[in-house]
Amino acid sequence: MPAEPLPLDPTPVRTGHAESHAQADSELLQRLKNVEGHVRGIQKMVREEAYCIDVLKQIKAVRAALDRVGSIALETHLATCVVDGLRSEDSTERERVISEILEVFHADAKR
Repeated sequence: MPAEPLPLDPTPVRTGHAESHAQADSELLQRLKNVEGHVRGIQKMVREEAYCIDVLKQIKAVRAALDRVGSIALETHLATCVVDGLRSEDSTERERVISEILEVFHADAKR
């Protein structure tokens, strides 16, 4: 008896740029939800007058988690959007993607 064909997966097949973004977005959203829960926990600590150092430690942990979210977003952007822009035959597009990255890092340096 021949095997029945497997049903087709209705999920669209993503390749390259879109696939990288989909994977990163899923991870980013999960990490941001974790940060959100962590911040709520800090709010509760403050309401309950937790020891200041304990609150500061938790704030530091949230900053580290947000830094990781930023790193993932940057890695994805560099590997997809920037690479696509640099491969473009349009010199204006190449200049634009470089300018965007520089702008972000200059703003970061001013903090």
